[in-house]
Amino acid sequence: MTITLPKPVADYMEASARLDAEAILAPFAPDAEVFDENRTHRGREEIKAWILSAAIDAKAVPLPRAVVDAEDSDCRVRAEVAGDFPGTPIMLTFDFGLRDERIQSLRITP
Repeated sequence: MTITLPKPVADYMEASARLDAEAILAPFAPDAEVFDENRTHRGREEIKAWILSAAIDAKAVPLPRAVVDAEDSDCRVRAEVAGDFPGTPIMLTFDFGLRDERIQSLRITP
């Protein structure tokens, strides 16, 4: 089954699969926000620090399994995330807010 994602979301997922921090950051808007593990990271500097700790250090690689319709999200992706962390792999929901072909917001929840 092929999952079709908006370009910034596809770019994020593909870069995450390669654990490429700069490429993961690239699709985010300069004033984007990421909510993960009960913390909000605002702006590219905080998001880059989050990428380095949550993705790169933990070798957390999301594998998209489904796109789910959601009124409160521009793109909701259910992904299996595997890496070097307790409980791996886990299923997580990635809610993307998009604006002008960029990721404006990302909320990651179980």
